Amino acid sequence: MADALRGIIARNRAGKRAAIPSVCSAQPDVLRASLLRAQALDRPVVIEATSNQVNQDGGYTGITPDGFIGFVHDIADKAGVDRARIIFGGDHLGPQAWRSLPADAAMDKARVLVRDYVRAGFRKIHLDCSEGCAGEAAQLDDAETAARSADLAQVCVNACEGDTSGLLFVVGTEVPPPGGARVDEDGDIPPTDPAAAKATLAAHGDRFGDMAAMIGGLVVQPGVEFSPTAVHHMPLDRDPGLLSALEGWPGVCLEAHSTDYQHPAVFPRLAELGFAFQKVGPALTFAYRQALYALDRISTTPGALQAVMEGVMIDHPAAWQGHYHGDADALRHQRHFGLADRIRYYWPDPAAQAAVAALRGGFDAPIPEAKLRTVFSDAVLARAEALSGDQVQRLIDAQIQLALDPYFFEEAA
Repeated sequence: MADALRGIIARNRAGKRAAIPSVCSAQPDVLRASLLRAQALDRPVVIEATSNQVNQDGGYTGITPDGFIGFVHDIADKAGVDRARIIFGGDHLGPQAWRSLPADAAMDKARVLVRDYVRAGFRKIHLDCSEGCAGEAAQLDDAETAARSADLAQVCVNACEGDTSGLLFVVGTEVPPPGGARVDEDGDIPPTDPAAAKATLAAHGDRFGDMAAMIGGLVVQPGVEFSPTAVHHMPLDRDPGLLSALEGWPGVCLEAHSTDYQHPAVFPRLAELGFAFQKVGPALTFAYRQALYALDRISTTPGALQAVMEGVMIDHPAAWQGHYHGDADALRHQRHFGLADRIRYYWPDPAAQAAVAALRGGFDAPIPEAKLRTVFSDAVLARAEALSGDQVQRLIDAQIQLALDPYFFEEAA
């Protein structure tokens, strides 16, 4: 499916409601459930890793780019999923993970990063050099951002060693400013100004030269976002006119980040507005947590898993402090149920892993339907019945898949 992304872009730019989900997660159950759903629907799916999550130093997952490809392929093989339908993407690849260093040193690290991603087999490459390094402004202008991105693009091309088939660059960014995305006077997230988006694309095109033909995506803000406690739903009647930014670029589509938790109708609407690439991550790990906590409530030791997770997060607060706010009750609620899903950083902890294993292995099979209905929706139970594997695994897969299903809307077939 090397040409799948270009095909989706072409269909979208031709006016079709065509799009592909980009699953940004390293959580094994999320990856398994997502790959199984793509297999069942006979669709391609993008699996993405971020620069701080997976890099040459291991990132916060401890996984290198080559290791991530092997990790996902192993999950696919065990689940009986065709590897060919998986497209690997790198998200926000640039100097961000090392921006405490001077620019020259951070860019040296970024060059190794993108080289390793491409050599490993990643082909959808989001180049983002928009954030300043030590001694620089927090956000760089288009000219400097594009110059650094072009530098990294050339490294990617060189890493292909003559075979650039399937290599596709995404440029631009919509990383929220410190404190989160700003809302307008109506309480909405303002979309990117089309003129600004057009200028960003033009700047990259100028600096990329012959490599400009490999640009396939432009990241902009359509007006979607979520905070730890609320979702900013995109008004369905809004057209921010961002397709105008792609004038003269028939092979480029728009990419939307932070689309998690939107109403199902938003995703085909985004496709109509030119967003053929739609990213999702926290909503899927949130669903994973939902399934585990549902099982926790009907286990022989109700609440045991949640208690362990609370202890792990209190003992190691770095991944949630600064992201959640309020009094003690509000903070506790956000740690476990916040839409930002910062709890996802704690599932690899050894204590968490042991608690999850104890929960999953502590049920007599099968769990009575009457008990399941007290914690799972009819939709989850119906989907679980249609899946394969042990009952607990099917319930977890089902919860995750229902969160992903809106991204596989009919017109994308």
